[in-house]
Amino acid sequence: MRMIGGPERRARLAERHRLLPRRRTDDLPALVDDLVALHSSDPVTVYLSAAVRMATPSLAAVATALYEDRSLVRHHAMRRTLWVGTPEVVRTVHAAATRRLLGPERRRTLAMLAASGVADPEDWLAGARNLVLDDLERHGPSTARDVGRRVPALTRPLRVPSASQDVATQAAHTRVLLTLGFAGDVLRAAPTGSWVNGAYRYALAPDWLPGGLGEQEPEPAAAVLADHYLRRFGPATTADLQWWAGWTGATTTRALAACGAVPVELDGGRGWLAADDEVSPEPEPWVAALPGLDPTTMGWKERDWYLPATAADAFDRNGNAGPTLWVDGRVVGAWAQRKDGTLVTHYFEPVPPARRDALAERLAALAEVLGGTRFSVRFPGRVQARLLGGPTG
Repeated sequence: MRMIGGPERRARLAERHRLLPRRRTDDLPALVDDLVALHSSDPVTVYLSAAVRMATPSLAAVATALYEDRSLVRHHAMRRTLWVGTPEVVRTVHAAATRRLLGPERRRTLAMLAASGVADPEDWLAGARNLVLDDLERHGPSTARDVGRRVPALTRPLRVPSASQDVATQAAHTRVLLTLGFAGDVLRAAPTGSWVNGAYRYALAPDWLPGGLGEQEPEPAAAVLADHYLRRFGPATTADLQWWAGWTGATTTRALAACGAVPVELDGGRGWLAADDEVSPEPEPWVAALPGLDPTTMGWKERDWYLPATAADAFDRNGNAGPTLWVDGRVVGAWAQRKDGTLVTHYFEPVPPARRDALAERLAALAEVLGGTRFSVRFPGRVQARLLGGPTG
């Protein structure tokens, strides 16, 4: 069985994730496809993950791909979170991951309706679905607030289950829109504000994406998604794929078998490569400054081969990555934007001056892309407080 150690895995990461200068491209669909999809829980991630891999970074080009060309589409997918991918990949993940979430999400909504005094939750939800879809058909892409204003009967407050004694509520129409998203009836369209804003409009899926999300079968789609993942993130362990896709162990095992994954030995265990995977060439020295939730930082559950123990504070306690600094395939530091717009750094280990200079150049290029825009990180690493309040290092 083939053995793949940490150095080869880091070389593959650099080449396949377009983190080498010679691999940068302005072909946004190709760029995003080489990461399977971009995390979109934080709207900033989509733009900055693309920008750091573009030959000519442009926030306007990303917006055009998302909202005019629609060569990139935002949708709920793996692990209930929002992602941005090409239409082909989004259709695949919808069948392989999103539709599996619909049942639990629908049951949660029905339970909230029952707890809020709705006598027949099934009937109420069916009627609300039709009202929302009819409203979007008449008015086009709209915010949840717009829908609630036009269809006030849907704005009744629902009790949100809570372990505390506090009673939280949520407007019913926002739950309906969320459920319609998991069902594939609606997609997230343009935001209401700038590119750092996460308040999106909702659009009917067939109107926003011709043909909608399709009707792929879940098992074949899971095999395709597993193959996509392994070709871009492999070698990876079974635990890596299961965590990344949000699948059960049984679904993960079937998907690996169906896509013809090839077993390999990794440091400390077994992993998988895509069938007919080719060896990546040894890369030149490289550095990168990646945003929070970047797909590279978040691509594996088992991270020891690129995340030193000293760099654990680059993540929050739930495993979400803040902005990170990389040298030759390892996380060596973190960065943040202060209120005055300054980008500051913290290093978890000694880094040679020449590599620090190279990282400073990457951050200067990123600051130019930002053009003075201020943003906050939705899921900051534990080091963030030190970065924003204390001295840099």
